[in-house]
Amino acid sequence: MIHARSTQRIVSIVILMSLAGCLHPYRKPVPPDLAVGMRERVDLSAPPSAYRRVDPETANRMIAHFAAADAEPTGPRRDVLVLSGGGTFGAFTAGVLVGWSQTGTRPMFDCVTGVSTGALVATIYRLRRPVSILWSASVASSEPLEKLIDSVVDAKLLGEVAKRHAEGRRLYVGTTNLEAKQLVVWDMGAIASRGNAEALKLFRTVLLASCAIPGFFAPVPIEVEIDGQRYTELHVDGGASASMFLRWPEIPPALAAEMQRQVQEGHRPLTGSNLYIIVSGKLFADASPVRLGFVPVAGSSLTSLLYAEARGDLYSLFTGSLVSGTKYHLTSLPQDFSVNPDATSFDAGDMRRLFDEGVRIGKLPNPWRTMPPGPEISEQTIPRAGVRFATPEKVGPPAQKQ
Repeated sequence: MIHARSTQRIVSIVILMSLAGCLHPYRKPVPPDLAVGMRERVDLSAPPSAYRRVDPETANRMIAHFAAADAEPTGPRRDVLVLSGGGTFGAFTAGVLVGWSQTGTRPMFDCVTGVSTGALVATIYRLRRPVSILWSASVASSEPLEKLIDSVVDAKLLGEVAKRHAEGRRLYVGTTNLEAKQLVVWDMGAIASRGNAEALKLFRTVLLASCAIPGFFAPVPIEVEIDGQRYTELHVDGGASASMFLRWPEIPPALAAEMQRQVQEGHRPLTGSNLYIIVSGKLFADASPVRLGFVPVAGSSLTSLLYAEARGDLYSLFTGSLVSGTKYHLTSLPQDFSVNPDATSFDAGDMRRLFDEGVRIGKLPNPWRTMPPGPEISEQTIPRAGVRFATPEKVGPPAQKQ
């Protein structure tokens, strides 16, 4: 979620960097391959530091020990799938689901949530519809995208969603209300269960709004009625307020109160449940040179913010899984996979490559990590004590503490 303070901070940075560009028109940027590797470089000018990297294996053992405190489930067991947004990168998510299904190990989810292209994947794939449409170049503008949604979301699909809803399964899609500046969660099964023309229209409209990338697609108007008065809300991509979100299937009030009591007493009422998260893209943005100018600096700053916000959402989901006893499973596009950084390019060739990589990942014996981004050695940020660095191969491994 982009808060007002974050936006103001970006504006301040942009102004300062624009002024700096006037003073220093030429510079030598750090090559992208070295900029990323700085996480593992040694500052030659710094004295020995007490700061130590966290051993990922130790962290995993600590998490496993904590999660094993409740060996037996004390509440309902659920399998929930959370899909992030990602524009073009949604083809990767579709590929993961295809590959995972081909292994025969994919569970029947009790609940699926999605924003942006994640909402399309959640709706189409869960009903065994063709996912090849997701890399059609026609989704590069709102009118063809609307026609695409209309062609796939018909009365039959509405009936299938309603049937799943009646079975207790849930499909939630997120949009962003521009005026309220908040995430709106739509219960697509409840909408589909009405089964009339108005429900079909709203179902299609919500999917279109969830994919309306701000600045790329126009906001989608949604008519609402409040106290008998009709109003029009403007909705855009749910990723503008949350890169992903979790909502558990309905739990009876009495059971919900009991689960809350158990959490307060240190128990984990959802032990045995599974949370699966598929991130449409990478966990960290690729490094690239930045020209000193308003647009490139603002764009790079916004990209950094969006990636950081997504990692923050992953941490929030991880914290919730620890408290509730839910097993945390996360997969994403490998950091070394070459991609077009423009998530709105919708190039058919790029999307085909992303889909194929997703299928490969989905077929792996264990494509999941059990912790959010951060604990891995290459992901940790080491405080700097100077500005002289060297690549690991030139300085060797760090000395062991005696």
